[in-house]
Amino acid sequence: MTLNKKTILPGQTIGIIGGGQLGRMMALDAKARGFRVAVLDPSPHSPCAQVADYVITAGFDQYDALYRLAEECDVITYEFENIDYEALKWLSERAYLPQGAELIRITQDRIMEKEALTLAGVEVAPYAVIKQQKDIYDNIEKLGYPVVLKTTRGGYDGKGQYVIREAGDIDEAAALLENGPCVLEKWIPFEKELSVIVTRNPDGQQTNFPVVENIHVDNILHETIAPARVSEVTAEKAIGMATRISETLDLVGTLAIEMFLTADGDIYINELAPRPHNSGHYSIEACDFSQFAQHVKAVCNWPLVQPTLLKNAVMVNLLGEHIEPIMKAVPKHPDWFIHLYGKDVPKPKRKMGHVTILTNDMDETLSNINEAGIWKVQEKIGGRLV
Repeated sequence: MTLNKKTILPGQTIGIIGGGQLGRMMALDAKARGFRVAVLDPSPHSPCAQVADYVITAGFDQYDALYRLAEECDVITYEFENIDYEALKWLSERAYLPQGAELIRITQDRIMEKEALTLAGVEVAPYAVIKQQKDIYDNIEKLGYPVVLKTTRGGYDGKGQYVIREAGDIDEAAALLENGPCVLEKWIPFEKELSVIVTRNPDGQQTNFPVVENIHVDNILHETIAPARVSEVTAEKAIGMATRISETLDLVGTLAIEMFLTADGDIYINELAPRPHNSGHYSIEACDFSQFAQHVKAVCNWPLVQPTLLKNAVMVNLLGEHIEPIMKAVPKHPDWFIHLYGKDVPKPKRKMGHVTILTNDMDETLSNINEAGIWKVQEKIGGRLV
């Protein structure tokens, strides 16, 4: 990590590696605070490029482009974790990158991530490292069916995963080994999926957002319910685990921690995302400080104030197939906060935007969302919508 703890002030330039929707919302907050924004992305018309002051159109591993970004910016951050670690490490030696490169190295690799979580003293699903198909057979009886085989690198939104329910699934699942080592995880029969977003500045000051409840469809986040419908004891436990993780990792910036809650009240850490997160979008309207405001302040080493949830909220993702119906629904729902990300082609399953609804009656709001005719209501199976 860069040891120099600079304070970045309005008028200076924040560089963002990655031009997706997270970068866009980060940039909009930064510009509202008086910063200039530069973005590096392969697309000249990316969501973030549409609102940035300076755009570098290049791949994330192009060193000449990273050098240009370093020359232009007073501080650099990133909006996604699939950045070449060596390139980011190289950049950290030439620019002010307060988040450093080490957290990216850890969260890019499931094995390293699980080792770091274990070091932090939090529970993860029992697992085994799988390098060849024989390793699956050697470990599957110990873990018990069902198990999930996950690629070590590159998986997101359910990609790079295979649920093994019986011995006959192993041959097909083993195809994932063509991409390199995998992790075999015991299936956790969870009641709810939770997440906590924490933010920490270079001075070690840390804040957290409320524990929220996430509902997935086809392994893509569908709804976030804020706050999570859990007991105060469970919420405190989840926040305590998130705090231990961020301190162990010496976090700077934002970290989203995804968790499984079982019927017995046990919490298992599922994944880490070292950036603002889809499950934190509700905070733009529902909190006094959004996750993007907190992230900008953290990387600029401003003092952080603990965010407050001003009103309960539901965030619902808008995928490609939802764009046409949401346009028709706009006049009918003046109380909905509709965000669209500026992506050109509304492909099915592609995240195009989100809707946030503030509420005094969570059950009624969830029912109204289901009845809106925009999102398909699907049956819950085993704690997850499928």
